[in-house]
Amino acid sequence: MVNYRVEDLDALVEALREEGCNVLENPDVQENTGESEYGKFAWVIDPEGNRVELWQPPAGQ
Repeated sequence: MVNYRVEDLDALVEALREEGCNVLENPDVQENTGESEYGKFAWVIDPEGNRVELWQPPAGQ
């Protein structure tokens, strides 16, 4: 899996969804918000079926 560090995960996820991308949220984090003590996470499934991880670290990192 490829992991990309991003500045604004919420805006990126919104833009990807508008383009029709398959975006998965993290079900293992608090209140299914995609956020944990390690930051925010989401995954995108690319056209070949590979999962790509998007990660926004916590503030200050």
